[in-house]
Amino acid sequence: MAKVIFTTELRRFTGGVKSVEIEASNVRQLIIELDRRYPGIGAQLRAGTAVAIDGEIVQEALLEPIGPTSEVHFLPSLGGG
Repeated sequence: MAKVIFTTELRRFTGGVKSVEIEASNVRQLIIELDRRYPGIGAQLRAGTAVAIDGEIVQEALLEPIGPTSEVHFLPSLGGG
């Protein structure tokens, strides 16, 4: 199962849980399952986060595959200007 590590900001949705293991074949399925477990987190993840899978930030991440031993981080998107 993939391991999801939550930032301090996202832990407000998880009741303080720092990480969780979830079975999902891509980021979209992962977000759906996270939102099922932690209502409200899905909208936050889709709206303002970047995704890192096994240490690599992924663009257009929703259909990005996740391996059974992957580590996934949702990171705040950084704005520039």
